[in-house]
Amino acid sequence: MKDREESSGSSGSTTNNPNGEHEPPREINIRPFSSVPSSPRNASSKYDFVKVKVWLGEADHYYVLSRFLVCRMLTVTKIPNHVAVKIALELKKLLIDNSLLDVSQKDLETSLFMLMERRGYGKEYVNRYNMMTKFHHQRVPLVILVCGTACVGKSTIATQLAQRLNLPNVLHTDMVYELLRTATDAPLTSTPVWTREFASSEELIAEFCRECRIVRKGLAGDLKKAMKDGKPIIIEGRHLDPSIYLMNDENKAPSNDPEKSSRKETNSSGDVTSPEEASSSNTKETEEEPHSQAEAMTTSVEEELSEKVTQCKIDEETVKEAEEKRKPAGGSGKAKSGPEPIVISIVLKMAEFDHKALLEEWISSRTCGDKYTSKEKERLITNLKTIEDYLCSFNSQGVTVVNISATTFPQTLDWLHNYLLQRIEEGIRSSENETPAKEEVLKKA
Repeated sequence: MKDREESSGSSGSTTNNPNGEHEPPREINIRPFSSVPSSPRNASSKYDFVKVKVWLGEADHYYVLSRFLVCRMLTVTKIPNHVAVKIALELKKLLIDNSLLDVSQKDLETSLFMLMERRGYGKEYVNRYNMMTKFHHQRVPLVILVCGTACVGKSTIATQLAQRLNLPNVLHTDMVYELLRTATDAPLTSTPVWTREFASSEELIAEFCRECRIVRKGLAGDLKKAMKDGKPIIIEGRHLDPSIYLMNDENKAPSNDPEKSSRKETNSSGDVTSPEEASSSNTKETEEEPHSQAEAMTTSVEEELSEKVTQCKIDEETVKEAEEKRKPAGGSGKAKSGPEPIVISIVLKMAEFDHKALLEEWISSRTCGDKYTSKEKERLITNLKTIEDYLCSFNSQGVTVVNISATTFPQTLDWLHNYLLQRIEEGIRSSENETPAKEEVLKKA
């Protein structure tokens, strides 16, 4: 029995290797849990576990305070992100240390504004905070278009603006284009329009506008949701034609009038056809025999006009549905005064030297880059320049053209942030000024 205990004790302290030799016992050092160094990421405090309820008005509704959401709202007011994180943490510390676990929205904002002013962000930032709060409460329809050719920073600008303005919805027209091309019978090709060869620049612009109209139809559902539900959205990509999204003041519908656009249709030679030239050309055609090329061009013009008429009908239906949603449920026919949609178009352009360098790098990085000859590369760059000039021509119609440079990119982003806040504020003010006038008209009616 004693030998058995000794053998069992020795088996617990020594081990046998395959050769039968005894190995020395292994020592296991177990440190207490408190002595294990912890990572700073795992460090936590009581402020991360205590919930603060924020009550909305006199109703029995509340939400749990989130430092992340407070930080996002502060960055909208142009407060730097690292400062916004500190202010959000200080706000929660202030409430918990004073046992304010149930606080009203008004008291919360009072404490927040006090902390903002303490760090040097006073009345100007408080006004921006109140303005954006009103913007989200009123569910003002907002559509931001970031247009431009390849390699000018559209995706980067759109993503950065969405993060700064706390707008989670960003649509890329490249994805819509590929979905329409592969999943539907839309007349779209796999090669971009600027890589193809055209007889004239007018023919290139006509094909570019045709593809943009097709992509616009693919965006119809998201645009309807933005107009009806007040869902802010940012659309960026190479298939955006500002003329399709320009809004007039009468019916807030895109101002692509089929009759006006028909006056600027291009013929097969690339010349712009005016009504007088069209009449003279018709006289010449009666003297000469009709050619198949002219007939084909006439058919293409008719198809393009029918597409524009259809597009106008789609846009009018979108506006009508938005107006019908504002009507009261009683069916009295009088529409409720709702906020007018805000549509902001931005065209990005880059200096010719910088843009050419980025395009050449982009072409060389593509799988088919080695197939392009020097002549084809020059044609591609020329086509992109033509499209860029077309997009920048809408500057006279209220479209903002922004010059992008790698050296001044942060300053450009700050300017765009401030510009969009100004446009949103102007939209809210105009809707507030129109509301009393509409109410008086409805009362008189």
